[in-house]
Amino acid sequence: MLDKNGIAKRIAREVRDGYYVNLGIGIPTLVANYIPEGMNVVLQSENGLLGIGPFPFEGDENPDLINAGKQTITTTPGSSFFDSAMSFGMIRAGKVDLTILGAMEVSENGDIANWKIPGKMVKGMGGAMDLVASAKNIVVAMQHVNKAGESKLLPQCSLPLTGVGCVKKIVTELAVLDVLPEGGFKLLERAPGVSVETIQQATAGKLLIEGDIPEMNLD
Repeated sequence: MLDKNGIAKRIAREVRDGYYVNLGIGIPTLVANYIPEGMNVVLQSENGLLGIGPFPFEGDENPDLINAGKQTITTTPGSSFFDSAMSFGMIRAGKVDLTILGAMEVSENGDIANWKIPGKMVKGMGGAMDLVASAKNIVVAMQHVNKAGESKLLPQCSLPLTGVGCVKKIVTELAVLDVLPEGGFKLLERAPGVSVETIQQATAGKLLIEGDIPEMNLD
């Protein structure tokens, strides 16, 4: 199985040259560390920054330079700072090519629940609703099962939805899956050492398996 950095490293392979990419809170922020060298990618943070770089080394942190998750970050040459109104103007105008988000649940129809668990305190939805409504492509980085071992890839989400029919691809510690337009998860790759049977057992939603499923290439 993959750890969080392994998930982020695999998702970085979905980024293309020239993309503007928004990284959500949690595992998605780690993707900044794995953008291929020489690729022209601009990472956007909804609190008002274009040009996020890798996380700083210990001792090099600037407490005034943070991402939307309040983590200290670095910037790339040519980075730009602006207010959140302009940032959300970019998002709502469809200027973001790819959004990478964490999730609590994803349904086989591509619905995503990633902001609230009933009965638990939450500060608010943040920019998640704008991102899922406006991004051209949404990839989810998540754990395949919850702490109780229950699947988070479901026929229908049980938690309050953030967006409907918007997720295109999911990367977990077990697998890479496409969300099919007609509904269902299509298994594309399995994590090193993980069997197809293990993925089947961990997936509550409809799972399509065609032919031999290759292991992820993380090099």
